[in-house]
Amino acid sequence: MSDRATLAALPPGDTGLAGARPGPDLAAVGYTETEYAASGTAVSYAADELAPDGRWTLRESGSAPYVTRVVVRRPDPAAASGTLVVEWLNVSSGSDVAPGWTFYAEEVVRRGHAYAAVSAQHAGVEGGLSSVSVGGIGSPGLGGRDPARYGALSHPGDAFAYDLFTQVARAVAHDLGATCVLATGESQSAYALTTYANGVQPREGLFDGLLVHSRGGAALPLGRPGAGLPMAEVVGGTPTRLRTDLDVPVLVVQTETDLFGRLAFLPARQPDHERLRTWELAGTAHADKHMIGEFEELLGCPAPVNRGQQAFVLRAALHHLERWARRGQAPRHADPLAVDGDGFVLDQVGNVHGGVRTPAVDAPVEVLSGLTLPGASVICELFGSTTDLPADRLAELWRDREHYLAAYADAADRAIDAGFVLADDRAELLADARPERLGGSATTRMSPGRRGTNGDIDAPGHPDHDRGGARMSEQSGERGAAEENTGVPDTPEEHEGPSSPSSTPGGEESRADGFAEEATGND
Repeated sequence: MSDRATLAALPPGDTGLAGARPGPDLAAVGYTETEYAASGTAVSYAADELAPDGRWTLRESGSAPYVTRVVVRRPDPAAASGTLVVEWLNVSSGSDVAPGWTFYAEEVVRRGHAYAAVSAQHAGVEGGLSSVSVGGIGSPGLGGRDPARYGALSHPGDAFAYDLFTQVARAVAHDLGATCVLATGESQSAYALTTYANGVQPREGLFDGLLVHSRGGAALPLGRPGAGLPMAEVVGGTPTRLRTDLDVPVLVVQTETDLFGRLAFLPARQPDHERLRTWELAGTAHADKHMIGEFEELLGCPAPVNRGQQAFVLRAALHHLERWARRGQAPRHADPLAVDGDGFVLDQVGNVHGGVRTPAVDAPVEVLSGLTLPGASVICELFGSTTDLPADRLAELWRDREHYLAAYADAADRAIDAGFVLADDRAELLADARPERLGGSATTRMSPGRRGTNGDIDAPGHPDHDRGGARMSEQSGERGAAEENTGVPDTPEEHEGPSSPSSTPGGEESRADGFAEEATGND
């Protein structure tokens, strides 16, 4: 078993983890935030083979000292659940970013969980270029950003990141007296957790569950001393499954963007088993409006970014993972997204069939895609797209606002009943409806206490509604003439779709104009 890091509290100051969305007011909900320098000696790992089935046997290879940082957000002890959520911070921008917190913070604080954000990788501490940058934007790392605060930090390279992460998480868990410890990581960090689950968790046994969010098909390499891991070396790696003899539960959450193109999760897709659930979310993108908020315009994307509802599902995923880890109550299986060859199977509106469903796709007023338009930058490809349905198509779907809102509420309740959205989030989910797209009275909104209709088969999301079977090709960048102009296929024939992440050369991620880039944290 590896050692436990030594924690030394830093004075109050700017941690650099502010996102585009402010998140919960920690003081108002009884939380405190403390940043620590975490130090120790970490080991690196080697293996004779990293097999595609994930059944790896790692051995210690070398050792090196480190000083990194961890930001800990903890509740009042009287309200603490005993659960610690540990996020492997994303460094695809060259800086530390916490996309997990952006998605699931509300679930953390309402349950009284503690949260730790670990600077696990070389780029976050020492700096580096983003995987895909707008104008060559990179980062000087924590030490370069604030030498007075972080000048003592030192990272020995990503070969030591896995044990460093273990040691820091173990130290925080010990300090808090945590009785359940969960690891989470999104995008590049999800690649890292794939490697961790296959090789490190079986050795260390630290975590009680792992939430792997938006991984690609490959796993993060074991790394090298003295350097980070360029994502260009990662995304072309061998498709790798999670090992089937896991001793703790793993919940994998995937968006449409993740399946094809440069991320290429599809070849690593595997059946659920006793310790694995995979939720593929319809109408979602690798990054989205929830992450970027009011800074969307700084991205310069050719189409509005994806406005899907994955944040609600991520909160449910964390909730169910904790119950699974503590009580052995596994979450529900989910249908995979419907694919045909190298593309998605679409309904008559233009949204994908299958997957985890939310009201935004089952009571649609827009086409929500994990893909975007041809010629977009790589970061815009990761943000997907939202295309308004034209007025005549909306009129065919919805008699009026009341009809739409009733179907939307019904879809919301189906998602809650299935366990893919939490009842705690029902009011917020209903408020996310977009009746203004239908014209009419501007004051017509959803009542949080209202239940939807019971079985209007005219609603596109109803299980008995015929939604066609169009196929979206990921490689071509066209949806056909009707869809090019309106976002809606005019027949259920095969229509080709927007460009995939594979259509733009270069690395794996970007940020736009400083803050927008630092707010997303995606590959």
